[in-house]
Amino acid sequence: MQLKPLKGQHHVSAITADAKRNYEFFTKTLGMRLVKKSINQDDSSVYHLFYADERGNPGTDLTFFELPYAGQTRYGTNSISTTSLRVPSDASLDFWKKRFEQNQVDHDDISEHTGRKTLAFRDFEGQRLMLVSDENNVGVAGGKPWDKSAVPSEHAIYGLGPVMLTVAKAETSAQVLTQLLGYREKGSYRSIFPGQPDVRIFETGEGGTGAEVHLEERSDLPVETQGRGSVHHVAFRVESEEELRSWANHLKQIRIPNSGFVERYYFKSLYFREANGILYELATDGPGFEGDEPFESLGERLSLPPYFEHQRAEIEAKLKPLDTKE
Repeated sequence: MQLKPLKGQHHVSAITADAKRNYEFFTKTLGMRLVKKSINQDDSSVYHLFYADERGNPGTDLTFFELPYAGQTRYGTNSISTTSLRVPSDASLDFWKKRFEQNQVDHDDISEHTGRKTLAFRDFEGQRLMLVSDENNVGVAGGKPWDKSAVPSEHAIYGLGPVMLTVAKAETSAQVLTQLLGYREKGSYRSIFPGQPDVRIFETGEGGTGAEVHLEERSDLPVETQGRGSVHHVAFRVESEEELRSWANHLKQIRIPNSGFVERYYFKSLYFREANGILYELATDGPGFEGDEPFESLGERLSLPPYFEHQRAEIEAKLKPLDTKE
């Protein structure tokens, strides 16, 4: 079976040391919907929180593992250094800049990259984020904002934009993106750091903001030490379980160490790490987040995949209560 092109970003998973403040920032300040309050399936003693559009459509999820004792991130290479979030228009960035000023969110000025206006900002733990305007975008469609969001729908975040990888040796990651994952190199733009190479742009599938990876080479940084405010991994979209199993077989055949097929209940996954230390996940578009909660009350209770349900009392006893009912 010939592998189909990846469809773009599926989700980005990051680290927080404070689930309560994280929930307040991403729902009340950024207006995203908490579509699932669950657990890290590799460590059931910690939360896994999923923020997205109205129902967690593929390509809209920004997720967090709560690690209460996580140290401060030491920024550097071998990292997923910026997660961007899509907003509808250039006017949306003006709205967000004012909102950030009102809410004392650390942010930069509005700037422009590759013909798109952007607004970089940080959350309370230094998570490196950027809003990107879709005004001139063509390609992978975004999601649909939640109608009960704290942010008006005409300016709401409705998907993941380009993901920035910062590495010591760009060509190593470029070969993984193009020769293994099937991305196309489509251009570049000047680095904001003097003396560093241009940032290279790769795209997959229909292209556009929801299907781009930006690759930055830095020779002036140490390797990043992950902590609160850093990104754990990035996931890319495959359309079906059958396709994911084909990817697992392909990686095995070419002897790329990987997790093999992993059941995550809300989607199916596999993981592998490339030589620059970046952890990639391939994840299916479905089945989605409404298998154990109705649309109207997504994220309000602790959701456990069926294979964890028999441990619910033990799991809940270890977790610090987190009230996510509106």
